[in-house]
Amino acid sequence: MFKPDAVMQYVRDVRLSAAFYAGIMGRPASQLAPGFALFVVPGAPALGLWERDGVQPEALGAPGACELTMVVDSPAAVERMHAEWTALGVEIAQAPVTLAFGHTFVGLDPDGHRLRVHSRPEDLPPREA
Repeated sequence: MFKPDAVMQYVRDVRLSAAFYAGIMGRPASQLAPGFALFVVPGAPALGLWERDGVQPEALGAPGACELTMVVDSPAAVERMHAEWTALGVEIAQAPVTLAFGHTFVGLDPDGHRLRVHSRPEDLPPREA
């Protein structure tokens, strides 16, 4: 069975990005080394930050070509996270709005990677683990 264990974001400055993600996640990096940081999240794939210039083979594509999504319990939780991220100075690409898949907003990390926070509509069954 295929089970993803990590998501990698290619970044310009690992220390800057690690500080950004520590702020929005409320936890420090589990591992911080020259050119790499790792955030271990219980029950979810880890988040790796790899310095773009050191990626092997060479990283292609540009930030913003995909999204890292995070689901929260309710539309009110989406609003709370939006307020928290705004207070932290996170650039907001999409203000909170309700779309077909739930209430959502999109923030950007220092490299322009899209971070979508959303809740699920009540009529949508939960995904299986």
